[in-house]
Amino acid sequence: MDYKFEWPYKVNYDKEHSFSADILVIGAGLAGSMAAIEAAKRGKKVMVVDKAGIERSGSGGAGIDHWNFACSNPCCKISPEEMIEEEVEKASGYRGEYIIGHCNYIAMKESYETLLDIEKMGLRFRDEKNEFAGADFRDDETKMMFAYDYKNKYSIRLKGGWRLKPILYKEMKKRKVDLYEHIMITGLLNEGGIPGAKIVGATGVNVRTGEFYIFQAKATILSTSAPGGMWIFSTDLLGSSSVFFDPNNCGDGHAIAWKAGAKFTCLETSRKEGGGFQYAAYGTGNVHNTFYPCSLVDDDGKEIPWIDRDGKVLDNFKERTVPAANQKMFIQSGPQQYATQNPRPIPDLPERIRKGEFKLPLYSDFPGMPELERRAMWGLMVGNEGKTRMLYMQYAKAGFDPDKDMLQAPVMPPEEYSFRPWWHGIAPSQWREASFFAGNIITDWDLKTNLEGLYAAGAITGCGGAAGATATGRYAGRKVVEYIDKTSGDSQINREQVEEEKKKVYAPVTREKGLVWKDLRSGLARIMQDYCGEYKHENTLKIGLDMLKSVQESEAQQVVANNPHELWRILECLNRITLGEMIMFSSLERKASCRAMDFKRLDYPEIDPEEWKKFIVISLKEGERKSETLPLKYWLNSPYASSYLENYKKYSGLE
Repeated sequence: MDYKFEWPYKVNYDKEHSFSADILVIGAGLAGSMAAIEAAKRGKKVMVVDKAGIERSGSGGAGIDHWNFACSNPCCKISPEEMIEEEVEKASGYRGEYIIGHCNYIAMKESYETLLDIEKMGLRFRDEKNEFAGADFRDDETKMMFAYDYKNKYSIRLKGGWRLKPILYKEMKKRKVDLYEHIMITGLLNEGGIPGAKIVGATGVNVRTGEFYIFQAKATILSTSAPGGMWIFSTDLLGSSSVFFDPNNCGDGHAIAWKAGAKFTCLETSRKEGGGFQYAAYGTGNVHNTFYPCSLVDDDGKEIPWIDRDGKVLDNFKERTVPAANQKMFIQSGPQQYATQNPRPIPDLPERIRKGEFKLPLYSDFPGMPELERRAMWGLMVGNEGKTRMLYMQYAKAGFDPDKDMLQAPVMPPEEYSFRPWWHGIAPSQWREASFFAGNIITDWDLKTNLEGLYAAGAITGCGGAAGATATGRYAGRKVVEYIDKTSGDSQINREQVEEEKKKVYAPVTREKGLVWKDLRSGLARIMQDYCGEYKHENTLKIGLDMLKSVQESEAQQVVANNPHELWRILECLNRITLGEMIMFSSLERKASCRAMDFKRLDYPEIDPEEWKKFIVISLKEGERKSETLPLKYWLNSPYASSYLENYKKYSGLE
């Protein structure tokens, strides 16, 4: 029997809406919401557009458990200058030398002040009821609670983090920000319709009604997220994208900005991903991130030892939360350099499992932890962090009690139990994912792109996470207001460019039969796996580009949309074709392997030769892909300011 689905909304593909304001914000996640609030506070008329429901949209929409980069909080012993020194100058963390320094420094300078702003909006992050009084991670005077490094206190636990996005949503409405939800932005509009010219607005389509939208603005802030799901897609396995991102994050902002003439870097960065075969994030035992530094035991209840950066075995839980002797600080994220290496389970665990010293499976031993630490880890952090809140509620409903129950870790081959994310499960080497900070749009210290009138904030700038997104959003909102106040006159939208965009957008609804969007997306993922997998080569990358071009000219012209939802997914697939081209072109241009980017060229196997320690910058000019390079720390190459602090004082407008 044929099943016919009746679309629940009135569809009108011919209807057109036009709106104008001082500022257009594309993407209503944490960065976009904060940018809109900051600009509206300063008296500007602001429009915010998102393809989802704005109250919970974005990667932070489901909740946040901790607030990083809070260097200016009164308890922190690390300055922004010291933090950026560890993050960039000493190549700390998995991002290594290729972290975008000025964007992250801005976050380090302003994230705590941004949190205080949000506190005034209604976020209650302090332990006001003294539920954690006496805990090592709590400061009695401020009643703030900290995660990871209890000595330096740069990461604040959020008691009400699951309410963060609704609070920002309410504040935007209070500030009279015009909110347009369920509208996918399909293209940026250039002055005169000429790519590379000033950005004067954008076009979009309603993913429920199919109606067409035109937004005109004096300036635009692009605050979409990092792309996800480029290599992996399966509706039959666990999810269709990375567990850490909103599954709707597919690089829309990258694609539209690229076509408009914006410059990007770090597109060649990716990492191995468990994809559909991985375990539910934080649904199994581990010691990572939200569960850091949870105790681990084997099947006989024998505890797995922890060591500090110098290999000293740590005697108790408290020692896992402070730096080693003579260590300034540690950073709890991925493999670090010696200076910031965090405490971790013994690195020879695989060998000791194989010898029989420890018996599989392993378990996260919540009952064996100190009571306040257990309550903070399970109830405070897991209960507020994004998708883990859903696990928290479901596990509680099923009767899970951290006072007496443990979570079993994935049972893996012994060699997998190193300090890499073994809790994700095993995946083929071709299953990749863009890293958290892959594909960064080039900005200056104003967070302005190379395109006049276009600014950026959040993950697309190379500064993600809740604190980084909101802090750069707040900063960008402030800088755009400065720009508008110095700019006279409105730029006009080119009608020919609008009509061309409408023709492209609605092509799939004019076809009577053809391919479905899932087939197109599955094919694109396979192309990325085959021709841009873990090990790359000039030959396969060029074949991949040819394959994407072929799909663009053939299959992409045959895909059919039966309703606005399918149209939305098709348009995302078209953006994925563009993003795939960007990734492969950037990969071709880097003719060396790179450890920090997990980038491996079979034809250029040398890792990080000195002449290739630089950023590959790509752009689209007159329909041709172009590349150039920028030196590491290009943001400090200024004739009048050579340090982070000097640049910040000059550009921030605050010092």
